[in-house]
Amino acid sequence: MRPKRRFVASLDQVKITRDGESANIEYADSTVGGTSLTLGPKIHGMTDQDILDCHNEIIETMDELRATSEHVAREIPVGKPQVEYSELCDQWVPRGDVVRCVVTCDDEGRAALDIDGREFTLEEFGRMLLTHEGWGMRLVFVNEDHIDEEPAIEIAEPNEDASEPPGDEP
Repeated sequence: MRPKRRFVASLDQVKITRDGESANIEYADSTVGGTSLTLGPKIHGMTDQDILDCHNEIIETMDELRATSEHVAREIPVGKPQVEYSELCDQWVPRGDVVRCVVTCDDEGRAALDIDGREFTLEEFGRMLLTHEGWGMRLVFVNEDHIDEEPAIEIAEPNEDASEPPGDEP
């Protein structure tokens, strides 16, 4: 189950522990995700309230950005690499916010994905997805000849007649 989003908290709502130059913040509500906040050497002179104030400021800034920013998904142009290998992460990462791929299967019949002519296992693709942890996504299936086109999308149950508006009986 996905943890609930972190929120601006008071000291009675969290437990703060220190690990070197980092603080671990765990919410009393176990359904809320915790965080590790690296503060550097200044942590040694900080109170728990100081640490929580830093944490809360980050949460407030993230909430404000979500509320005031319009996200425009970046799609890498056709013919340019959509993914790259990151030495820092030791994995493949997407270069943009849209990934065009074709569902395939490997030699043992397991699902795989072809991105830019390279086959990725579901595990490799899953690690790539983690670079967008906390974000949502829509998965749209199209004919592989049209993966570079924005498809028309219709909202309907799979067995409804597309020409009839939902809920109207003929």
